[in-house]
Amino acid sequence: TPQAVASSGPLEKIAFSLGEANLLSYFEVICSAMEVARGKPAPDLFLLAAERLGTAPEACSVVEDSVPGIQAALAAGMRVLGFASSHSEAVLADAGAHQTFAVYNRFPSIVM
Repeated sequence: TPQAVASSGPLEKIAFSLGEANLLSYFEVICSAMEVARGKPAPDLFLLAAERLGTAPEACSVVEDSVPGIQAALAAGMRVLGFASSHSEAVLADAGAHQTFAVYNRFPSIVM
């Protein structure tokens, strides 16, 4: 399954962070909000990622930890998985996340 990172940070910072975490090789596409006219909560960034992946937005799932990010993914017509890192699962669910999780070991069961 092709995967992308769509982040509000600059491309260099995204690539550096993924490299430091040994995750860079897992992503075919990296998109920065610096590449689109409107950032989150507008859907532009997620739509760019889907386009570069060659995947229809409705076939995409987004992992998000912010309310504006959830709003952006929903506006793009994507499935949203809310990761409770800085907000509670309840806040993310109230924002519209289709599913939420707070610990990484729950992630595989959600996406499978």
